[in-house]
Amino acid sequence: MLRDRNDELLAETWAKAALLSELRLAAADRQTARDGMVVFCTDRVLCHLVSVDWALYAPASGAADTRLLVRALRAQHQIITGHIHDLRAASTADQVNAAAHAVATALAACQEVERRVLLPALAELPGVDLVSLVEDLETLLDGGSLEPPDELDVRGIPHGQRHPRIFGSFARLAKGESFVLVNNHDPKPLRREFEATYPGQFAWEYVESGPIEWRIRIGRFPVAAHDGQVDA
Repeated sequence: MLRDRNDELLAETWAKAALLSELRLAAADRQTARDGMVVFCTDRVLCHLVSVDWALYAPASGAADTRLLVRALRAQHQIITGHIHDLRAASTADQVNAAAHAVATALAACQEVERRVLLPALAELPGVDLVSLVEDLETLLDGGSLEPPDELDVRGIPHGQRHPRIFGSFARLAKGESFVLVNNHDPKPLRREFEATYPGQFAWEYVESGPIEWRIRIGRFPVAAHDGQVDA
């Protein structure tokens, strides 16, 4: 379960932070504990944040009701990352202790917002299957990968349900990968949402421009571009 995963990660983060504040630790043991905390944050905490962003934040960023919430949570991820950088650069025991506890505190706050606000909001979004999203997250946390679609045809999906599905598909792309979006109109509002959410990170190429069917190749940089249709 997602809550069990979060609780386990947070408990281990707090335990490692508490060890660094142990006054009886010898200098060499304290350095070992700091190095272990840095490795843990790099290998576990940062990977967890990336996985949550791909599996949960990306679909939510495509819906008007949750877009601002996702921006706030991504800002919180940047704060956590900054505290990890501070921990890596810390040169005194006080700096190490402060940075380690800041990581744990910020992580706890982020997980609380996800549990109380984001997950219930995702459950109510039209077209979003929360169970499938959580399964995707479990796959990523276990070291697996998500296969992006080669083509996403949204013509049969109600308008209010399309954008979360499209943003979820984009989140599955590795750099250099792309998929073709098939739509029954020119999705200019979607492009503006991409520009606001992923500035400089995506390519947008019209493969077919109506009048009945629009086909747009959406990719994650770097991808080959044609006819100047790449957003920079």
